[in-house]
Amino acid sequence: MNPTRLRWSALAALVLAACTHTTATLPAIDPSDDAACALDGMLLRDFPGPKAQIRFIDGKTDYFCDVMELLSEMLAPEQHRATSSFYVQDMGKADWQKPKGHWIPARDAFYVTGSKAQGSMGATIASFGQQVDADAFVRQQGGKVLRFDQITLSMLNSSGGGMPSHGMEH
Repeated sequence: MNPTRLRWSALAALVLAACTHTTATLPAIDPSDDAACALDGMLLRDFPGPKAQIRFIDGKTDYFCDVMELLSEMLAPEQHRATSSFYVQDMGKADWQKPKGHWIPARDAFYVTGSKAQGSMGATIASFGQQVDADAFVRQQGGKVLRFDQITLSMLNSSGGGMPSHGMEH
């Protein structure tokens, strides 16, 4: 094989290897009873509504007492830490008052915005694993069903549509 062809073959092999290398997605971890929100230190167990978490590549987990906090982190341009996965709770299966388990990938969830349901931050966004559960929630609590790619940072930062800004109004 000629040297030029050998270099191109080696380069192609490196590119192919880089493309096929994947970072393992870390699974969701249920928070302990004393787990606190990464943003404001509130204890997760003290508040109703869906919780959320970020799993970082280094194995660390940040928990959030409200789905809006996680969505803000995911959509914020300053989010630079190497992440493995993002999870929210499936409120079609979890108890609203004391949610435990039922973690689903945040990018795959159905979100209900603008409902009258209350979470740790007051009005909140509810997360669901199935469209049918999100639709049933809307019939009971009002609101609108959105997918992750329909949610914008400006929606989360506005006071309209049942999504308050994140001041210290706890």
